[in-house]
Amino acid sequence: MSYIVAEKLTKKYGSGDAAVKAVSDVSFQIEAGEFVGLMGESGAGKSTLLSIMGAMNTPTSGTFVVDEIDIYELSSEQQADFRREFLGFIFQDFYLVPYLTVFENIMLPLTIVEKNRKQKQAMVQNALDQVGLLEKATRLPNQISGGEKERVAIARAIVNEPPVLLADEPTGNLDSKTSADIMKLLQTFNSDGMTIIMVTHSEACAQYAHRLMQVSDGKIVVDQPLSGRYLAN
Repeated sequence: MSYIVAEKLTKKYGSGDAAVKAVSDVSFQIEAGEFVGLMGESGAGKSTLLSIMGAMNTPTSGTFVVDEIDIYELSSEQQADFRREFLGFIFQDFYLVPYLTVFENIMLPLTIVEKNRKQKQAMVQNALDQVGLLEKATRLPNQISGGEKERVAIARAIVNEPPVLLADEPTGNLDSKTSADIMKLLQTFNSDGMTIIMVTHSEACAQYAHRLMQVSDGKIVVDQPLSGRYLAN
């Protein structure tokens, strides 16, 4: 069985004649360690699909299974545990707490993790090292650049070493050079075994993925491997 299996996922908003299908009868499988890009026009259903994958948006029908766990058969508390143990999230907006330092922002997901303070500090230090921001640990968000803020958001997403990383337009607010730097960073995590599913409007960013899913009107209309011309050596 594949690591991630979606079967006939549908998400409707509204009812009757006014009902809108944001996701419509979508099925796919993703193997552990894949890097998948989701592309499509605004309103195509990409972010809704990603939120379903993130155990944050119950589908109207269909099933979503990760590592043989049927996510929407879990209770709310079990879903919260699943998100903590399996998933890292990167959003288009950084969502950094302005009055917390870089270190403290990255520490936030660990507040509910059952480890002692020294262990948590070591995890934050490791995440900072992975994104190249050890020297910025004591800075506030308004004291670092946009690219550095994205790196903080990434460090926060991977601090608990999740097997799956969900990224919604992770380079949407960045220039092309900084975007390339961020994509190379994600590529490194993927090379280390992390499964990545990324929503992007950027064809350049999508080329870092192994596989492209094109979404239109709530459906996957293209699902194809990529040539991988940006694949790491």
